[in-house]
Amino acid sequence: MKNLEDIMAMAQNVQAELEKAQASLDTIEVEGVSGGGLVKVRASAKGRIISVDIDESLLAPSEKGIVEDLVAAALNDARARADAASSAEMSKLTAGMPLPPGFKLPF
Repeated sequence: MKNLEDIMAMAQNVQAELEKAQASLDTIEVEGVSGGGLVKVRASAKGRIISVDIDESLLAPSEKGIVEDLVAAALNDARARADAASSAEMSKLTAGMPLPPGFKLPF
């Protein structure tokens, strides 16, 4: 039964490490950009939007549609970068674990 106890202890350690990694994702910041830098969105690797920066040249009423599209594009870019940062952090954590190919832990 020692093997089962070792497996259970290892599982508890992995779970604790995953919880720490999840908590740390909110401290990693990424920046999504669109319109050649005219719109920038800062987000955490967990996907929390921290700030939106819109260049003053886009603030003319006639540019409303363009600004909306650029904000949406910057948000999507920030989300993609947050997902990449999250995946990179999680793969560091699971690098030493003997998981089958394609196995995904619930993040």
